[in-house]
Amino acid sequence: MSYHNGSIWPHDNALIALGLARYGHKHLLDQLFRGLFEAESYLEARRLPELFCGFARERRRGPTLYPVACAPQAWASATPLTLLEAALGIEFDPSRDEIRFVNPRLPSFLNEVVLRDLRLGKCSADLRVRRHNDDVALEVLRTEGQNRISIVLAR
Repeated sequence: MSYHNGSIWPHDNALIALGLARYGHKHLLDQLFRGLFEAESYLEARRLPELFCGFARERRRGPTLYPVACAPQAWASATPLTLLEAALGIEFDPSRDEIRFVNPRLPSFLNEVVLRDLRLGKCSADLRVRRHNDDVALEVLRTEGQNRISIVLAR
């Protein structure tokens, strides 16, 4: 066990996911997203700690918690949302009242996500994103205000 040598920091991995997405490597997010999602499923109230030990995974066992790690940890709580932001390419443009999804993608283990009350300024929307192999379909369930919702495909 080591605080800085081989440990898994959920928050840092979320930042790595944003970098991978920014530079066009969303296909690499699947393993990272899946690993943190599966680790989270073993934790109390599904709340990620500051860090956990980077020991090899064992079947049907959760991560080995670092003994003095803060759990839950405030910055780690943003990890699931940041992973989703990276995968879906969510961007906000307040000057145009626009919510964009740039090259959206869902990991292979996640077939559907519903985003409720996604806000930009005085506008809000409820959206459903469904995975179809490597593509997604975006369904607008509700909007309030004069917002624009767009999908940008830049390959």
